Amino acid sequence: MNLYFPYLFVFFWSSAFISGQFIVQSATPFAALSFRFFIVSIFFLLFSFYFREKILVNLNLIFQASITGILFHGFYLGGVFFSYSVGLSATLSALIVGLQPILTNILSGPILKERVTVIQWIGIILGFIGTVFVIGYDIGSSIPILGIIASIIALIGATIATIWQKKFNSNMTLSVNNFYQALAATFFLLLISFNFEIPLINFDNRFILSMGWQIIMVSFGAYAILMYLLKTGTASKTSNLFFLVPPTTAIMAYFVLGERLYAIDILGLLICTFGVYIATRK
Repeated sequence: MNLYFPYLFVFFWSSAFISGQFIVQSATPFAALSFRFFIVSIFFLLFSFYFREKILVNLNLIFQASITGILFHGFYLGGVFFSYSVGLSATLSALIVGLQPILTNILSGPILKERVTVIQWIGIILGFIGTVFVIGYDIGSSIPILGIIASIIALIGATIATIWQKKFNSNMTLSVNNFYQALAATFFLLLISFNFEIPLINFDNRFILSMGWQIIMVSFGAYAILMYLLKTGTASKTSNLFFLVPPTTAIMAYFVLGERLYAIDILGLLICTFGVYIATRK
């Protein structure tokens, strides 16, 4: 089963870019995310109780998990959702945050003492080239500056979160770790929501279905897999999977959102996949 975890992660993580577009049509971005992670924290707490895992752990471990949650859920997802709300396309947002593997590989050496080989760098470059190919035609002439800034903040948040989670890899179980991450993100996003937007959630069918997908498949599925991959592998190799997210998102957008898919997109996907294979193979 572990062999399929990277593929499942890419699929579920990419789907968040699609379902997120529907969510911001029915709710303000930070209110929607705070609602999502409040529900997620409750379920992870119940999981911890059910499996009789130790919840009251060292305060230092809680702090480390909380920082990861704020960076991943608050800055990364908050930036992505806000970029949607001001009109940035899912594909362009995916391109910007898709640069995360490059920053992670640059920082993982001096911070985590991980060795990034020449072959890995070749894979990283191919992954970036493939990503640019896929969404190059999707960049429109009218690009909201706020959306670009928000996506850059999301990129920085995801990069620091990956490094932080790997550097302070604790002995907490995934359920307890994710509980504290989601709880910290809930309070952080509520604070942002009440200070920078007029909170609104319209519980229509579009919101319920899209939010349900993100809670079950993304928060419980993709994010748990990501934490597992970071715990069992290197930060640099795990982050390279993010190169596959923009092209996968582009394909999903073609079928779900009706966005165009060109032959160069298919070529880019193949290049990107080959690059990720080179960068992550043992």
